[in-house]
Order: sequence, then structure tokens, then C-alpha cells
Amino acid sequence: MRWPEKYSTLLYREDWTDEQVEALVGHPNVEVRRLLAEAPFLGSEQRARLVEDPAPGVLAPLAFGPEWFWWPLRQGMPRWAYERLLERHPKLRECMWDNGWAPEDLRGRSTPEKEPADEEPAGDVSEAVALADDEHEGNRAHAATDPRLPAEIVARLAVDPSELVRMVVAMRRELTEEQRAAIDYRVEPWDRIVPARWAARTRDREEQRRCVYSAHIGLRRSVAGNPHLAPELVAVLAGDADFAVRLLLCERQRDVPGDTVLETYLEARTMITRGRLLDHPSFRRVGLARLADAPEAQARALAQLDPDAPPELIERLSRDPVAGVRKIAAADPRLSLERLLELFDDPSTTGGAAANPRLPVELMRRIVDDA
Repeated sequence: MRWPEKYSTLLYREDWTDEQVEALVGHPNVEVRRLLAEAPFLGSEQRARLVEDPAPGVLAPLAFGPEWFWWPLRQGMPRWAYERLLERHPKLRECMWDNGWAPEDLRGRSTPEKEPADEEPAGDVSEAVALADDEHEGNRAHAATDPRLPAEIVARLAVDPSELVRMVVAMRRELTEEQRAAIDYRVEPWDRIVPARWAARTRDREEQRRCVYSAHIGLRRSVAGNPHLAPELVAVLAGDADFAVRLLLCERQRDVPGDTVLETYLEARTMITRGRLLDHPSFRRVGLARLADAPEAQARALAQLDPDAPPELIERLSRDPVAGVRKIAAADPRLSLERLLELFDDPSTTGGAAANPRLPVELMRRIVDDA
């Protein structure tokens, strides 16, 4: 978990008043201010209140943008705020490069300028060439991402002893599918891949199409998070065989088919990943009651999210053999009072029952008095 539990309410708060933001902008704890900068539900002007923060760790997420899932639903900052970030710290241009909220001309201005041909300062082509010979495979893989790397060095890295390096080389922009296929690399479903930046940000429809239909899973995963991905290509990736491609698509694209979101939820095995998918704008709750008889407990638990599920179905789910399903049913106001009290007395479902709005007031008072 990235943030301590006590900070989670800041990160996930959906409604912010100006008074609340004002109180946190000057908070002495830099972690609190950084969390505020990353909070996805801040308003545009509210987020801009942080542009004068003294800590670079607070400014970086402002420049990067609130990329916490379904970017079309989030708000960036007004133009003046992005201009001020660049004035204060020009190096933040690397963060702004992929920011879908920053004005287009500022993102263009923030991209690294080409160096004169006769100069090779640190951080340019000379450094990439040096890293290509480094003994550490991570450094060689980083060098392989540089678009200005000489062709002869790219060819050498394409047969590098490291599978990681070869995999990265195979995602280079200038390669054809035949050239990628000629490189000996492998990507397993569970492998974590650093996205190819060009694929993750290109607006060129033909380049997007090349990535979507590429045999290289890394390119498909990279373009799945592209905020400019064409709707027809989103539909193609929605049926991708790779789970990570579909998960990234659900996390970053608003117009994913509802069935894809549901299937990805059911396939996910990480709790925090599943929970976020339930908030996707394409996720449809109506009709989920059909999952009440599913063999998987994870699917049966979703049946209770259906607003049209009848009380007798909630009652049946409250007696499910899996405690997690019963606990969710215990919080449902459609549950009978008699069954609610039974679940409250069961240690495995007390937490769910305590959240039920039908819990008698006298029982709540007794709980507080006992505490």
C-alpha cells in the first residue's frame, strides 16, 4: 500500500470544499500536501492552489496530472498554473509531456529540445550510447528506449543476452512487425512492463493501430493507456487475450464496453484493482442479480449491487456459504430486520451488519455505550 491507512480518506475523498483544501495546502507534513496534489477529485482551481508549494515532490504530481484511473473524469489545472510550474521548475517538462489536461502548446513547449548536432551533453545521445554497454541490464534496457540511438547499437541490443533488453528493443517505434518478430523476446502474463512512451501518447491513428494489432503484448499494453486512443481501437483491445491489456484499458479509458469491465473485475485477483473497477462509468449495476447463482463467490457478491434485486434474493445471499458474500448482504437495507440482527451477532458478519442503515438506534447506542 502506497499511503498509510490514515491518509486514505484524503486520497479517495470525492467532495472537497475550498475551506478543506485551504487547510491542507499549508499543512506542515509534506506527505499530506503531496497526497492532496494527487487526489483525483480536486477541482481545477483547488488543485492549482499547490503550485507555489516549496516541495518538488508536491509539484511533480501537479505537472503529471491526476492519472488515477479514468482520466476523462478528472480535472487538471487552469493554464496559468501549468505556466507557473514551468517557470518555477523547467525540469517538470518531462512530467507534463504526458499530461492530458495541460494545454497542447505548453506540452509541446515542455518537450526536450533537440541539441545541436555537434553537441553531445550529458543526458543526450552520448549517455545512451554509454549505457548501452553498461553491465547492468536495467541500464541497457533504458538505453534501448532512446529514439536517437544509432542503428548499429540497436541491432546489437536486439541480440543482447538479457531477455529484458531484447523485449524493450522490440518495442521501438521504427521497427516493423516482421523486425519485432525476428527478436527473441518473451512476455509472460504476469510480467510488469514499462510502457513505451511513444505508444502511450501518440495521437497518430495509424501508429495507434499498429500498436493495437501488434503481436508484442508490451505495445498493446502501452497503447491501452493512451488518452487519445481512437474509440474503434478501444473496442478492439476490449477483446484482447491479455488480461493486463484489458485491465489497463478499463483503468484509463472511459468508453470501454460494460461487459469488458465486468469480466475484467471477475478475473482480477487483487482487491484494490477490483474495487476501482466498480466505479468505472461503463460498469452497469442493473442486471447483476443474474450472478446470484454463479459458482464464484466474487460474482455472487456482485448480485447485491443490483438496485432491482428483490429482498428475498438478498436474504438468500445472506446465507451464502462464503462469509464475504454474507458480510456484503448484511449491509444491504433490503435485508429483513430479523436476519440483520442475526448477522450482527455473527462475528464473521458483524462489520457488514453494523453498516446497515436499518440497524436499530437502541442497538447503536448500546454499542457506543459499551465502547
